[in-house]
Parts: sequence; structure tokens; C-alpha cells
Amino acid sequence: MNKEVLFAQTLEQVRKLAKEQGNTISEEQVREAFSTLGLSDEQLQMVFDYLLKHKIGIGQVLDPDEFLSDEEKNYLQDYLDEIAALPQYTAGQVEAFTISSMAGDLDAQQRLVEAYLKDVIDVAKLYAGQGVSLEDLIGEGNVALAVAVSMVGSLEKPSEAQGMLAKMMMDAMENLIDEVALNEKQDKKVADKVNDVADKARELAGEMHRKVTVRELADETGLSVRAIQDACRMSGFKIEDIDYAEDNL
Repeated sequence: MNKEVLFAQTLEQVRKLAKEQGNTISEEQVREAFSTLGLSDEQLQMVFDYLLKHKIGIGQVLDPDEFLSDEEKNYLQDYLDEIAALPQYTAGQVEAFTISSMAGDLDAQQRLVEAYLKDVIDVAKLYAGQGVSLEDLIGEGNVALAVAVSMVGSLEKPSEAQGMLAKMMMDAMENLIDEVALNEKQDKKVADKVNDVADKARELAGEMHRKVTVRELADETGLSVRAIQDACRMSGFKIEDIDYAEDNL
């Protein structure tokens, strides 16, 4: 197997193990997981840095509040004040709500959602600082919680509910982070393409002392007409040195 593929698979396994252990993993576990790859100390340090960046503690649980911005802390306090008005349920009540929810009782399902709202906050704080605001993480977690509660009827035992709810919250937040990262990557590709065309158009316009047409730009730079037209559209036709009227874009 390709070493890069094996490294990626091992890193994902380490992340899953840390997730199962409350977002923490020992240095020994990391070293053992990568032992067959023969990583150097520098490469292992990069692994540790990656794990810390993703809020995974090495040998100890990280304080999730450390990764919150002042704005997020203010939002969190306001949100906590808001849900503080909701009823506080005992462990026995939560178990009763779970059993009734499994039987399809909609009122019990709503009470179960209320009981786990603070858990959404705790999970969201684990994913803070990864490109998505705490508010969006909590919003996504709340939606996942509502969906998960409606699915507890598929469980065999009430004791399985908490784990199922937590997993669906975490999966939803991880998917949101991945989606945002993918969109940002695509946005960067678009920006890079537009900037490249804009730079070449500026250079050619400077030489010709006027705006240039798409065809002229294509002939002089080797870029395809289609690529230039796409960049023009993606910029909202705001590349200043291109004569759009001439090209009927």
C-alpha cells in the first residue's frame, strides 16, 4: 500500500480513537499507531501539532473554552441564559422521556431535546476554532439532536440513546466543518483563477495602453478563451482591463 495512503488511514484511525476517548489520546498511543511507518521525530511532531489543532489533547483533555473568541464567549453566555429558563430534568426523568420517545411519544421527544441542549454546547466547544463559528456549530448540533431524538425508536435499549445522540451531533458538526473547508478551497481556486487572468490582463493592457479583448488576451498569454470568459463571469465582469463590450460578454 502507498505510504501516503497508509499515513492518512492511520491518522484517521488515531482521530477516531481520540474521539472515543473524549477527544484525548496518549503520546504512546500515537507513536504505536505510526510505528510501522518509521516516522522521524519531526514528522511525529507534525502529527501531534495536527491533533492539537483539531482540539485533541495529547495525554490530557484540553479546555475547550480556550479556543473561543470573545465574540463566541459572549454568544455562549447569552445562549446559556436563554436555555436556563427551560426545565431541569433529573436522570430518572430523562430515562422516562427516552423510553416514551422510543415508543413514539412526541411530547416526550420534545422534553428529551430540551434535556440534551446543554450537551450540544459541550460538543460544539470541542469543534470550536476549526473554521466554523460556535453559533453555527450549535445550530447544526440542535438540528441533529432533533433528528436523532425522532430516531430513538430504532434502539433496543434506552441506555443507548445518549451515545446515539452524541454521535449524530458530532457527525453533523464534522460534516459542517468539512463542507465549509471544501467551499473555502473552491472559493480560493476561483479567486486564484480570477486573479491570474486579472494580472495578465493588466500587464497586457499596460503594454497596449488600452483595455484588451478576450481574444487578444488569449493570443498573448496562451490562456484559452473559455478560461478567460469563465474568470470574467466569476468576477462579475469586474476585471477592469478587459473590454467586455468588444467581446459581447
